[in-house]
Amino acid sequence: MPAPRPHQLALLLAAAWSLDLLCLAAAEGGGGSCELSVERGGALYNFSLAAPTPAHRHGVLSEDGFYKVAMNDSVIWFQLCDQMIFNFDPPACLHCENCGGPLRCGTQCNALASNNIGGYDVCTTIGSASGSHISLIDDGNPQKGVIVKMFSSKCSISVFIFCDSAVAQLPDKFSQSGSCDYVIILRHPSGCARSVSDAGNGWGWLGTSFITIVCLLGAYILIGAIYRYYFVGIHSVEAIPNLEFWISLPQRIKSMFVRSRRNPRSQSRDTRGPYTTVNH
Repeated sequence: MPAPRPHQLALLLAAAWSLDLLCLAAAEGGGGSCELSVERGGALYNFSLAAPTPAHRHGVLSEDGFYKVAMNDSVIWFQLCDQMIFNFDPPACLHCENCGGPLRCGTQCNALASNNIGGYDVCTTIGSASGSHISLIDDGNPQKGVIVKMFSSKCSISVFIFCDSAVAQLPDKFSQSGSCDYVIILRHPSGCARSVSDAGNGWGWLGTSFITIVCLLGAYILIGAIYRYYFVGIHSVEAIPNLEFWISLPQRIKSMFVRSRRNPRSQSRDTRGPYTTVNH
């Protein structure tokens, strides 16, 4: 057998990695930096911050393309669930290379802080799309709302989105801890769970187990077929590992069901053979 070539090994690894991502996406409840599904007290709570509501067609996202909060000599710009867009009033500060550069400052990150240092406004990226996490404000009370935390290399911003089904209250201040870790609070209908259902009605652990088994079987067949095609040189349907078993599997399953559904009386007669009981 010839030794595997580098590009062939890369193909196997890519196939396994892609299938792993698909399985994780199917098994995880919800997805994305602005979606969350949690089970508490037998109920399933679903949050989707970017989904439209009757009064807010972009969900919790600012329709201006960004939120802006100013206090003293500091300013914070941020956007939830997406990068910022500036059609007006863009940031004008130094050291914006990590968030769009001087010509497009603020457009390549999710959160940016500007502080006046020595008479100059200096920018610091405090949140990016690749580093974000959503969690409950109160782990024991999902109806309270959620926290969206965004990270950069050294800084962070935590946005508390309290559930308020009646009105959206925009942030007007922020707090700071450490050198560049910020906290902002707002109230919004998108902070409320979009649906609350009985967790027992879902697939639960049974569905997760089923998806896991299907993914493992799929990975086995896919990686085995690629290996046999490229390394063994089988260029036909025979490249599928254990092909005869998979072809016979439906008939095996059918036979199992037929045997399990046979009449117990007929089974008992079969066990007695051709002789019958004589009554005296």
